Amino acid sequence: MDKEDFSDNFSRPDERKVPGWQYDETKLCGAKFEREEYVDGYDEHHQRFRDYKKEAEEGIEMLALDLQSTLIDMGCGTGAFAINAASRLGKIYAVDVSRAMLKCACKKAKEADIKNIEFYHGGFLTYKHRAEPVDAVVSTLVSHHLPDFWKLIALKRLTQMLKTDGKLLLFDVVFSFDPANYESFITGYIESMAERMGDEMEKELETHFRREFSTFGWIMEGLLEKAGFIIEKADYREGFFATYLCTKKA
Repeated sequence: MDKEDFSDNFSRPDERKVPGWQYDETKLCGAKFEREEYVDGYDEHHQRFRDYKKEAEEGIEMLALDLQSTLIDMGCGTGAFAINAASRLGKIYAVDVSRAMLKCACKKAKEADIKNIEFYHGGFLTYKHRAEPVDAVVSTLVSHHLPDFWKLIALKRLTQMLKTDGKLLLFDVVFSFDPANYESFITGYIESMAERMGDEMEKELETHFRREFSTFGWIMEGLLEKAGFIIEKADYREGFFATYLCTKKA
């Protein structure tokens, strides 16, 4: 798929309407997420520790969705969830701030002859959902790109895109380790992951702790509740990951 054909396959936000004071949600994507050579290796790298198909199937079951259901995949990346969930849902709106990621996801959908996914260039703060409110929103490994203030704004925007009693499934890097032991935890975690997955993972984790905006579970739970969600389930793993299943408050 060349650039000319691809340019018509996803919609973009009206950048002129973004206030100058609004957080630039594209900047922490970093150059690597916009480089096609990085995106080409993204799936290979992530599938060393993730099972895309299993994640999609488990997500659909947790959200109790079916062939009539509509869903927003916020931060769809290369289509890990959307592509694997498409056959079991009615409509998916796949959104990402990286054009290179969207290009990859669009290409996958075209090759698989998937026609029930619409792709949009945007993110938590810029995507405008003009269709009817959806049954569910899924977001995987994305919200840590935003500082906590903007996480709350992002979550409040998601409630506006959901039907009454709509569901949110959020999986991300959220800390549950004891902050009193942060140095030993971070050092030990990076070392253990580097042993399992090599130097590339070590550098990625060092960058994550140094520059990105993962927060603690008690903060994330407060943000979700303040945004208008009821937390049905909060699952913390390894002191590093968390999964939240939430329902929009009536």
